[in-house]
Amino acid sequence: MMKYDYEELLKRARAQIPEATLKQERLELPRLQYGVIGMRTIIFNFKEIAEMLNRDPMHMLKFLSGEMATAATTQGTRIIFQGKFRRDSIERLFERYVESFVTCPICKRPDTKITKEKRVSFLVCEACGAKSSIKQL
Repeated sequence: MMKYDYEELLKRARAQIPEATLKQERLELPRLQYGVIGMRTIIFNFKEIAEMLNRDPMHMLKFLSGEMATAATTQGTRIIFQGKFRRDSIERLFERYVESFVTCPICKRPDTKITKEKRVSFLVCEACGAKSSIKQL
C-alpha cells in the first residue's frame, strides 16, 4: 500500500489545473448609457450588455422589468422602461442579474450558458463544468 503526502497530492493536482481557471477575473459590464425622458427611463446600450453577458435580451428584460415592477419595451438596441429610475438602482439590478444568471456559483467565472431541461432551467459553466438550477422568470 502506498502512502501519499497531502501537500504532495495538492501540488500534483494544482499542476494539472489549466492556468485560465486559476485567474479570478471579474466581469466588467460596459458603462450604462442611460437617460430619463419624461416618465420613461431608457438604456441605450442594452443589447450590447446582453451580448457581452452572452444572454438572451428577452430573458434580461423579463428579469429587469419584474424587479422594477414596470412595463418595458425593446426598440432596436435599447430598452425603454415606464417610470423614472436612478442609474445606481439600475446598475444594482444588472449586478444582481449577473450574480443570479451569469456567474458560476462554483468557480465564480462568467463563462456560463442557460440550458433548459423539461421545465427546469440550469446554469451550465463552460469553465468548470458545474450545472446548477436557476429560478424561473
